[in-house]
This record gives sequence, structure tokens and C-alpha cells, in this order.
Amino acid sequence: MSDNQRSVYPVEHFGAKGDGKTVCTEAIQTAIEEAAANGGGRVILSSGIYLSGALFLKSHVELEIGEGAMLRAIVSEEAYPSIWTRVAGIEMEWHSALLNVMGQSHVKIVGEGIVDGQGEYWWHKYWGTDRLGGMRKTYTAQGLRWAVDYDCKRPRLLLASDSSHTAISGLTFLRSPFWNVHICYSDQVTVSDLRIERNEGPSTDGIDIDSSTNVVVERCYVDCNDDNFCIKAGRDADGLRVNRPCENIIIRHCEMGRGGGITIGSETSGGVRNVEIHDITAHGTENGFRLKSARTRGGLIENIRVRSMRMTKVRNPFSFLLNWNPSYSYAQIPEGYTGDVPEHWKTMAEQVEPPSLGIPHFRNIDISDVTVHSLDHADASGLRGHALPSKAFEVEAYPEQPIEGIRFSNIEMTVEQAGFISHARDWKMNQVIVRTADPAQLEQVNCVDVELPVFETIKEAAAK
Repeated sequence: MSDNQRSVYPVEHFGAKGDGKTVCTEAIQTAIEEAAANGGGRVILSSGIYLSGALFLKSHVELEIGEGAMLRAIVSEEAYPSIWTRVAGIEMEWHSALLNVMGQSHVKIVGEGIVDGQGEYWWHKYWGTDRLGGMRKTYTAQGLRWAVDYDCKRPRLLLASDSSHTAISGLTFLRSPFWNVHICYSDQVTVSDLRIERNEGPSTDGIDIDSSTNVVVERCYVDCNDDNFCIKAGRDADGLRVNRPCENIIIRHCEMGRGGGITIGSETSGGVRNVEIHDITAHGTENGFRLKSARTRGGLIENIRVRSMRMTKVRNPFSFLLNWNPSYSYAQIPEGYTGDVPEHWKTMAEQVEPPSLGIPHFRNIDISDVTVHSLDHADASGLRGHALPSKAFEVEAYPEQPIEGIRFSNIEMTVEQAGFISHARDWKMNQVIVRTADPAQLEQVNCVDVELPVFETIKEAAAK
């Protein structure tokens, strides 16, 4: 049966009103349930603003948010009942998303409409109205910086978990309380033609692919305040227990505005392999292509191909920090702490044994056909307002496990500084030119068989 022949279920027939005032959760969910009971169908939101809490899609149901329609999230903790889920690398109780696809198959979420998360309430809960307060300030003062992101529970806009043959297409996502789109423990997923923007809050990742397989992301624009696109596979002892890789991932023909760039990690415990990233533009993004992990993450990350990237006003074209953000990455309950210890704290604080199991291994990464122009990145550096100089390379791995087998070809970068490479082995450079404003040389620590680019200052290049 073609999509056009499938039964249609307008939500208005079930009592929904697109007036921006009526709570439509029950009406929309009833339409979904009836479509599923009849073997599938199209649940349609036509023109209007539909207020809703958590919705749960069912197999063979298509939710269409049409042009002129907006699905607007209710600002209420109770509207998103707790579910058992993975979030930020561990399995725990967390709010359900606005749109949930859990244990289903052949679900579509499509249309030219808008999904609005009304995220400000949750943003302020996390870091206050000035980004200096809220739970973040309280927890940091107690030595609990690592815990606040997990205790400040915020709903995602869309979660596809333990599902297969899921298609998400055409929509605009705004103001997410937390991550916008999370693909977790799923197979055969396509995400296409999304526009994700107006995400000024913390942890408003664009599209996160988590321990999933055979995922294609294409023709999406993402502007956010964390990673634009992120590939994940679990955190620390819990991620090693689950041990599910992220593999066979394609991200192509996408654009990035503000945000953390295209990232692998920091949740790498289950491993990441067979990733193709190509035809990407980045403007005003903090990082271009980013690898991050930690000493307790573990995992093998290999067979990554990045090509045809165009970066302007990007501070770190290549940021490979494998001991990233220690105050967040390492969970330790402070000595003498007498407050409640939630179960997810215990999960996070569980030691990785032996410690060598926690060292991540990054290898076999090809990067080609990239241009970078980042002399004035601070003008468009985005929400975090970095005024630090742009660097060609920002690389730090481990003495006992260097980042290895990296191949750069046909790269041209114009940046402020050369940067640094620490603990690397077997790097190849073919037709790689780096032009810098600062004549200082690239800093190197424990680099073995690492070829270097052709470096020249901008003045030298201009004099040719």
C-alpha cells in the first residue's frame, strides 16, 4: 500500500485543537493508537499550534506535521513521564521525549511543519537566566560538576530507541530542552532535510546517533549550543557493559552553524566504526571535525572517512582531545559527602577494571579535500563567545595509546596558529598546506612517524 493510499487520521477528528491553548496530548495519542490498531496510517496535524506532552509512535504509523502546523511542547515536568533510557552514555530513568519511537518499526515522522520545545524553562533550571547560576552553579560548588547534567533531567524533542526502519524528514526543530534528535539502539534510520535552530540552551545537541547501525543523515542544517552532529557508543563501565557499537553511519550534504561541530564521542565505550562524512559546510562553528573521549571510556574507533568539508570562521578545524573535559568526564563522589546518592551516580562512579580497558583507541581515519578560512572566527563564534585563536590542530591522546593511522590529503587551512599534536603515531600528509598569522611552529609531544604539513605564514604566502 502506498503512502497516499494509507488511512488518514486527522487529529481534529479526535478532539485536538490547533489553537495554541488546548492540550492535545490525549487526542493525538488516540489517533496514533487507532491508526496502529488498523494496521497503520497517517496521523496528520494540519495548520495550527498543537500543545502536547510526550507522544509515543507505533509501528507502521506516519505522523505528519504539515506546513503551517506546529507541535509545541508543554512546559511541564509531568508531561514527560519517566522512562528507562540511555542518556549521555548511561542507562537510567529520564524524562520521555516529546516524540518517542520505542521498540517500533516502520515509523515515519515527516512534514514541513515545526516542532517547538519551548526549552527556556529547562535551560534556566540548568544554568539560571544568566548562564552562571542554576543547578550547574550549586553542583559545581559541591564538587559535583560531573553529576549535574544527569540530575537536571530535560526532555529531548525526538527519541528513536530500539527501533528499525525509522524515517524522520522535512521538519524544523526549535528550542529543545535538551538534545533535539536522539537515535539510540536502532537500525535502518534515515534523517533528512531537517532544520534545527534557535537552540541557545545547554546540551542542545542537534542530531545524536548512539550505539546504532545503518543510519543516514543528509541535507540537514543544524545550529545549536553543543555538538551539531554526534556519534556516540556509551560511557565508562555502563557503556562497556552494554558494549553496543555505532557503525555504518553516513552524514552527508549537511550544513552547520553555531555549535560543537561533527563529533565522535565522548561516549566511545562500545566502539565506533565504518563512518562516512562528506560534503559538509561549517560557518561559525566551534569545531569542524572533532574526536573526544576520556581515560575511562574505552572503545575502538576506526575506519572513519571525512571528505569534502568547507569551513569558515571555525576555531578548531581538527580537534582530537581524547582526555576531554575532566570535570565532566570523571565521576567521583566527594569524600565526606552526606547527601543522597542516586542509583545513576553509582552507575557513573563504578570503576573500569582493569584501568587499561578505559583507554580509547582511535585509528585508521582518512580526511581529504578540506578547506578552512578561520582568521576572524571570533566574529561568528556563536553562543560561547570564544576569543581564543584558531588552530589548525588541537590533538592530545595518551602516551600508552597514541592516536594512529591518520591520513590527511588535499587540505588547505588559513588559521591564526599551527596548534599542537601530542601522542600521535603514523600520520601521513599529502598536499596539506597550513597558512598561519602567527609564525610559531606546531608544538609536538611524543610524535612518532608523524608527517607534517607544509607550513607558511600568511605574509610568506602573499609574497609569492
